Amino acid sequence: MLLIVDQSNRDAAHKALRSMFEARKQVFVDLLKWDLPVLAGRYEVDHFDDGEAVYLIVTDGAARHLASARLLKTTRPALLDSLYPDLVAGPVPRGADILEITRFCLSRGIGASRRREARDMLLIALVQFARDHRIRSYTGVADVGWFEQICRFGWCCHALGQPRLHDRRLLTGLRIEIDDTTVDRLAAGGIGLDDADAFIAQAA
Repeated sequence: MLLIVDQSNRDAAHKALRSMFEARKQVFVDLLKWDLPVLAGRYEVDHFDDGEAVYLIVTDGAARHLASARLLKTTRPALLDSLYPDLVAGPVPRGADILEITRFCLSRGIGASRRREARDMLLIALVQFARDHRIRSYTGVADVGWFEQICRFGWCCHALGQPRLHDRRLLTGLRIEIDDTTVDRLAAGGIGLDDADAFIAQAA
């Protein structure tokens, strides 16, 4: 199941949000050892998790988190321009038709097959969300290894500048272009669903 959570339905989606924040803590703090704030010892939440953030959350039938991404407007401060402007050669991309993908998270302990399925659902949902909201590109920050994986998904993705070290992590600023061919590009790269049309209708 896909949930699109914003200010309008945040209270109703509280269970999925709590599960997502808990999964983020398990991945980014416990596994990857990022130095991030933790709320109540269980939830990874930062100041970008405000009313302007939008979340795409793939859940199971009990609203437990499987995969998620946070989307930030680039018309206000986000991660790339606030913390990592040196990753961009030139101006940081901004605009009403550009969103920043942050906290791309896949739950631990759900098995490789289910993680792959949840990841594919999330990627397709990101493309459909962009098309529905007239978003022409996503920006983001990734370590070099993850950036290479993102590029292998098949969509049009490129670095915004040279990789640089931050807190002993080699990071890259990136931009993903979204157009009418992107779903087909993902399918050619091995990303897809057996019933993509039904999932896209659900995600709309």
